[in-house]
Amino acid sequence: SLLAAAKHAHLLSQAGRFGVAAEAKIDFAEAMAHVERVIASIAPNDSIERFTALGVKVIQAEASFKDTRTVVAGEYTIRARRFVIATGSRPAAPPIPGLDQVPFLTNETIFERAQRPPHLIVIGGGPVGLELAQAHRRLGSRVSVVEAADALGNDDPELAATVLKSLRAEGIELLEHTEVKRADKLGSNGIRIHVMGPDGTRTLDGSHLLVATGRRPNLEALSLERAGIAFDAKGICVSSTLRTTNRRAYAIGDVAGGLQFTHVANHHAGLVIRALLFRLPARENRSIIPRVTYTAPELAQIGLTERQARQKHRGVRVLRHSFSDSDRARAEDETEGFMKLVLGRGGRVLGVSIVGHGAGEMMHFWSLALSRRMRARDLASYVAPYPTFGEIGRKAAL
Repeated sequence: SLLAAAKHAHLLSQAGRFGVAAEAKIDFAEAMAHVERVIASIAPNDSIERFTALGVKVIQAEASFKDTRTVVAGEYTIRARRFVIATGSRPAAPPIPGLDQVPFLTNETIFERAQRPPHLIVIGGGPVGLELAQAHRRLGSRVSVVEAADALGNDDPELAATVLKSLRAEGIELLEHTEVKRADKLGSNGIRIHVMGPDGTRTLDGSHLLVATGRRPNLEALSLERAGIAFDAKGICVSSTLRTTNRRAYAIGDVAGGLQFTHVANHHAGLVIRALLFRLPARENRSIIPRVTYTAPELAQIGLTERQARQKHRGVRVLRHSFSDSDRARAEDETEGFMKLVLGRGGRVLGVSIVGHGAGEMMHFWSLALSRRMRARDLASYVAPYPTFGEIGRKAAL
C-alpha cells in the first residue's frame, strides 16, 4: 500500500515525459491513512469472528507444549492427533553496540508514523529495506541505506545491479560492504550511526532509523523440547513433508525455517491439509516458489539463477530478452530491464529471472511453467496478446 502511494507520487513527477503537466503535492499523513484503510479492509478475512463463524474454536492465549501430544493454552489443556505450528516470525535486531539505547523502527512499526521522516537511515539492503527506502524517498524523505555485504545479495547480481542503479538514480545513498559499528542518540530527536566501509570510517546522522536485517522465528514460548521437536536459530526442523521430529506435529510458514513469504505459508498450509485430511502425498518443492522484490523496477525470480544452474547442471543455456525490445514497454517508457531464461538439457526451464516493470505479475506464468516442468518449445507455442509486457518471455523462448 505504501509502495502504491509512492508510485503515484513518482508517476506525477515523471508525467512531463508524456506531455502531461503535473506536480506532485505529497501529503505523507494521507499516504499512511491509505495504508491503514487497506489494512482495515483486509482485516475481516483474518478476524476471530470470521473463523468462529466457520466453526473454528479460537482460544486467545499463549500456547506451549506440555508433552509430545498435549498443548496448554490459558485454562485449556488440549490433546490432539495432530498439531500445526504456525507462529510466524518477528523482526530481528543485529547486535550493534548502542542499538538498544536508541529508538528504531522495523517493517512492522514504521507504518505507525503519520509524519514523514526528514532523513531515514536504513540498516539492511535486502528486499524489505530497499522497498521501504524507495517508498520513503519517493514520498520526499532523504534516505541512506547501509548494507554489510552486497545489496540484494540473494538475487542474480546482474539483475540486482539494474535495481540498485535505479535506486541510486532516484537519490538514495546506498553504502554496500559497510558495517555499522555503533549507534548513538543524537540530541532529542536524532540518530547517529558510526560505519566502516571501503573508504574508511564515517558517521551518518538521521532523524529516524529503520532496522531491516531479517526476521527471527517465534519459538520461545512453545516449550518445544517437551514435545521432542528439534529446532535451531533458523526455526523448527522439518522434513520435506513439513513434519517435525515429533510425528504428531507439523510446522508451516516462517517458523519452519525456510523462505519467509506469505505465499509460502499459504502453500505450506495446502500441503499439510492434503496430508492430514486426504492422505495425499504432499512434499515441499522450493524450486517452484517465486520471490519478488517490489522496488521499481521489480525483481522477480523462480527456480535456479544462472550461477546456481551452472553449478548443478551441464549444458545450461541462458536466453535473454530486453524490455527495450517490447513495444508495450516503449509505449509506456518502461524499457529498463530484461529477462533471463535458464534452460537445461532438452530445453527444460530451470529458472527465470526478470527485472523490470511488472516483473512480479509476469511470474505467474513462469511459476506454472516450472511446476509443470515445461520446456522451451512449450513456451514458444502459445499465442501472446500484443502489445503486452508478458510477450517478452515468448520472444526469449523463440
